[in-house]
Amino acid sequence: QVQLEESGGGSVQTGGSLRLSCAASGNINANYCMGWFRQFPGKEREKVAINGGDGRMWFVESVKGRFTISQDNAQNALYLEMVSLTPEDTGTYYCAASNTKICNGANCACYEYNIWGQGIQVTVSS
Repeated sequence: QVQLEESGGGSVQTGGSLRLSCAASGNINANYCMGWFRQFPGKEREKVAINGGDGRMWFVESVKGRFTISQDNAQNALYLEMVSLTPEDTGTYYCAASNTKICNGANCACYEYNIWGQGIQVTVSS
């Protein structure tokens, strides 16, 4: 089965930048949605950035203009570029994939993310 592994996390100061990478052991292609999630202690996991594979990128409101999601199918990898980080971005970040992709014309989405990395810590100090 496909497995995902995150890298690139760590600790930065407020205003710093990080680039998270997600490497897939199996083939991740256009039939999958890919995304990044994060979780804070005592809170539910939230969607951060989603690449639905239809050219549209979704971001949670709190990261719009600061985070960029990209996918390199040749490298079988997903990336999350994060700039202007704040302590509120501190948490465990997860790479995820979904094979539940459905399309209505040119618009696509996934209803369940069912392949997960183990998570990587991002800490932003103040």
